[in-house]
Amino acid sequence: MANRNNVHIVQRGDKWGTLREGGERASDLYDTQAEAIDAGREMARSGQGELLIHGRDGLIRARDSYGNDPCPPKDQA
Repeated sequence: MANRNNVHIVQRGDKWGTLREGGERASDLYDTQAEAIDAGREMARSGQGELLIHGRDGLIRARDSYGNDPCPPKDQA
């Protein structure tokens, strides 16, 4: 089941977009990936979801959790 709080950063033509998990259309488009990451990070923080950053090849190259981390660090000291 898709978690609508998760935000994907994806390439759309020559632009970069923020896409809620399970969605088909990007919420917003940006000229650079960095701009899309900044906007997506705020969306993920407000929804306590994950930010998944895709590269030009479409594969996930990085991810950050904000809230319910599915894989929390083991060294929680």
